[in-house]
Formats: sequence, C-alpha cells, structure tokens
Amino acid sequence: MNRPIRLALTCGLPLLAAVPAASSFGQSEGSASHTAPYTVIETGRSFTRLQDAVDAIGDGSGTIRFASLRFSDCAVQSKGEVTYRADVPGQSVLDGKACEDKAALVLRGRGARIEGLVFANIRVPDKNGAGVRLEHGNLSVSQAWFRDSEQGLLSGEDPQGAIAIDKSTFTRLGTCEGSGCAHAVYIGNYGSLTITRSRFEAGSGGHYVKSRAAQVEITGSSFDDSAGRGTNYMIDLPEGATGRIAGNWFVQGRDKENYSAFVAVAAEHRSHPSAGLSVQGNNARFVPGLDRHSAFVADWSGEPLKLGDNALGAGISGFEKR
Repeated sequence: MNRPIRLALTCGLPLLAAVPAASSFGQSEGSASHTAPYTVIETGRSFTRLQDAVDAIGDGSGTIRFASLRFSDCAVQSKGEVTYRADVPGQSVLDGKACEDKAALVLRGRGARIEGLVFANIRVPDKNGAGVRLEHGNLSVSQAWFRDSEQGLLSGEDPQGAIAIDKSTFTRLGTCEGSGCAHAVYIGNYGSLTITRSRFEAGSGGHYVKSRAAQVEITGSSFDDSAGRGTNYMIDLPEGATGRIAGNWFVQGRDKENYSAFVAVAAEHRSHPSAGLSVQGNNARFVPGLDRHSAFVADWSGEPLKLGDNALGAGISGFEKR
C-alpha cells in the first residue's frame, strides 16, 4: 500500500509524492543485514552502520546511498565532504536516534549534502534534538523532510560557511520546553542562509526560521501556521541581516505565543547591517475568521529596509518600527 509523503513545494503549495512506506532497520553495534543499508557509491563498499560508512570516507569526499528503510541510526561527520543521498527520495528515514545527544546527523567536516532523506522523532534531554546539527562547514539540503522533532536543522557558528535549503519540508517542529526555545530551522552566526521552494507547517513552538546569518535569501516558500501551536515569528533575524525575502506565502494561525509580527529584524542585537534588506512580493494573511492586528515586518534595526509590494490581508500592517 502506498502512503503519501510530503516532500517539497511548488508555487506556494505542497508537492506530494506517493512513495511506499519504508521498512524498519534497527541499528546497533555489530548488527548485520543480508542487504547492507548504506553504500559508498565511489567504492561500492556497503555497511550496516552509518558511522562506519562516514568513517570510510574520512577526510576525502564521497556519497553514501541510503536504502529505502527506516533506520534507528545516527552518525557524526568530523572531517571530509559527504553526500547523504536517499536511493528514492522520501523512503529513507532516520528515526528517533541522536548521536552525542544532539541530532541524527552531527556535521563538523568541511561540508555536507543531504538529498531526499527524512528525519523524524528526534528528542534529547536538553530539548534541542534535531534532524541535523551543523557545527562547521557548508551544507546543502534538498528534498528532505524534517518532522515531529524538537528542531529540524540547528547550526553553530561558521561566519565563512553557507547553508542552502531547497524543496524541503519542516513539519511539527519547535518547542519552548527547555531553557530556551527550539525552532524548525535555527541558524547561528553563519555567512549566509538560502531557503528556496520549501514548506514550513504546523509548528509546535518557537519560530519557523530563526537565523543569525549575516545574509539571507528566503524565496518561493510557504509558511503555513494554520495548525501551529504556541508558535512565534515566521522569520526571525534577531541580529539583523541583508539579503532578500521574496515570493513567499504566509498564513498566521490562532494559537500563537507571539502574534505581533510575521518577520522580525534585529529584535535582539544589531550585529549585522540590515540596510537594504529587501522584503517584497510576499503574500500574508490570517487564517479565515481570525480578527487581530499584526505587523508583517517589525524592525528594531533602525536602518532603511527595502520594502516592496506585499499582498497583506485585513489586520496586517506592512511595517512597524520598534
């Protein structure tokens, strides 16, 4: 029986791909399987543990192909450049296991690519359990699904690094149960963050995107908060940023911890310049029947932003200086 898995977004609407449900594959030290779930494409070597496949690539570069299975497994990449690729997008699920009490994939090598994987049910004691924890290096994510975890993607600081997310979905993520809040995407002081053609939906706390990167490009994506619970901003740039927020679709739901703005700029610090940040061509509204006031863009930077035409529903002001 086929089960639909939501993978990506086109023109503000979710793109559904019907794919078979993945079979389970439990991982532990010394586990074995007649069909090894991980294959390093460049060498043809197969492994039953993801960590062994990552270690086999070492300080070089390589691609790990994931079989169409549901894995209780995780790995830490400390060096090299690794591509993590599902054999069939949406059918390889890293489910419920975090390395170092951090994430299913802990990345601190030179760089990584993630293609077609699903990350689900990641929870850790400090409430920061993520599908991916990026501590250093560049990262590219495409056709991935992050769901039902405390965070989707969490990064440390790498001012020279770049993060790109494309055609990916973030569902039922975020919490404010720990010492601070967790978010669907939380980026530290990185050089740049690019999000394209992606979907954020049904948040369970925190912000949908919180980024301390100096430059952002968030375009052609949807933020559907209609089923959100206790959520905050759709996009939070707490230390300011330059770049572009354009062509996105936003719906704010009823159950908010903070509904005062959709996009927040420099609400915590002014570490990065924000002059010229372009916000244009977006569509924002409340769920039907909701009567309240919110600002589409709330700005604490005091710098001249570049606000273009945005289609705003009733009760939403275009800009507020705070």
